Amino acid sequence: MSNNRRDFLKLSGLAGMGLVGAGMSGFTQAELDNVLKQSRKKHDQRFNMSGYAAPKLDVVRVGFIGLGMRGPGHVERMSKIQGVEIKGICDLLPENVDKVKEKLKGTPHKPETYSGSAYAWKKMVDRDDLDLIFILTPWDWHVPMAVYAMEAGKHVAIEVPAAKTLEECWQLVETSERTKKHCMMMENCCYDFFEMMTLNMARDGFFGDVIHGEGAYLHDLLGLNFNKEGYQDMWRLKENGTRNGNLYATHGLGPICQIMDINRGDQMDYLTSLSSNDFMMKRHAQELAEEDDFFASYANMDFRGNMNTTVVKTKKGKSIMIQHDVTSPRPYSRIHLVSGTKGIARKWPKEGVATGHRWFTDEQMNELKEKYTPEITKKVGEMAKKIGGHGGMDFMMTWRLVDCLRNGLPLDQDVYDAALWSAISPLSEWSVANRATSIDVPDFTGGAWKTNAPVSITLEGGGTTKVRV
Repeated sequence: MSNNRRDFLKLSGLAGMGLVGAGMSGFTQAELDNVLKQSRKKHDQRFNMSGYAAPKLDVVRVGFIGLGMRGPGHVERMSKIQGVEIKGICDLLPENVDKVKEKLKGTPHKPETYSGSAYAWKKMVDRDDLDLIFILTPWDWHVPMAVYAMEAGKHVAIEVPAAKTLEECWQLVETSERTKKHCMMMENCCYDFFEMMTLNMARDGFFGDVIHGEGAYLHDLLGLNFNKEGYQDMWRLKENGTRNGNLYATHGLGPICQIMDINRGDQMDYLTSLSSNDFMMKRHAQELAEEDDFFASYANMDFRGNMNTTVVKTKKGKSIMIQHDVTSPRPYSRIHLVSGTKGIARKWPKEGVATGHRWFTDEQMNELKEKYTPEITKKVGEMAKKIGGHGGMDFMMTWRLVDCLRNGLPLDQDVYDAALWSAISPLSEWSVANRATSIDVPDFTGGAWKTNAPVSITLEGGGTTKVRV
């Protein structure tokens, strides 16, 4: 085994815990006890990062870590935004770095490259000419990289989920508060067009008092997770074989939290979570192992339940349901349901709004879109659709992040959102392991949620960043 590979396994914890190919799923008792301990932790806030406006950056100098699945698209979209300099790109595999550098030819960006070592990223982060680090790696690396970058004086943007454990969530919060560096989890679904419209509708009182919200990640990834050419070192399949709960909560959860002003007027109180058995993954691993010895170790794993349902109660008495299923053969859905005292909206299987027993007509929906499409969508929405990234929401997220940094504005998502939305996974794992027993959700804001201002949905003070098309 190479030193780089050994370092990776050591950091990920898979080798040290004996979980690779061990036919083992879920927490040890010590880990369960620690989740309960961390869920009860009381936070003495050192500095409130909610609403914090860091000093303006005329030019945002960016470095990217991780150029496998998501990284190349992030680099390409960032390269089109003016007021940005891509200074460094990094990946464990040199060929990934070379491909991305080749794509940047003809642009103003000429980044330094870093690769070939599990810790090559540290050399890039240590540079003194970077302002923002994008972290686009397997989940085990998110927090070590983010903490290191913030300690080095850089803002960070992390792919979802930002953290895997409650301890890691607390590390992000405490480091961001101490360094006064932004730590944003890049929950792109908060920038999808219908989700942003319903946020604007909620702010205008269209739904009345919001009572209930639903979100999900229902996406058939069975083939991709078992594809040897998919995720590097089969890391995502290993996540599914060593944990049992809602492993990917944030896509459906983030937009609902913004609509309910979670961390900014309301807070999660407790949750309960239940998983079905696994009816598909182990069977598929065994079928593959009959033809290919590569899958023999996976055939011995006890995979997480195919469907997880997690339910949250908020301090103000609202409820949230989040589901996770990445194996069943069903159409993609994040649900996105908002239900209030005056009306309801739901995105899948078809965008719909109702204030009574009948869904609005197409003509009424067009009128709603005209009235409630927010400023950011009106300004860059059509351009975002052309540039792409999940229909344009990825580009809107990146453009908005850069525009906030360049204009000294608070970010739409802060470290408390990153920690709270990511915390659903370990909390759900604890509940599943304890027969759906409820568990308290920690308050990462230290009580500041009671007075924190809601997320801004205007471009006031910003909107000045231009795009190369």
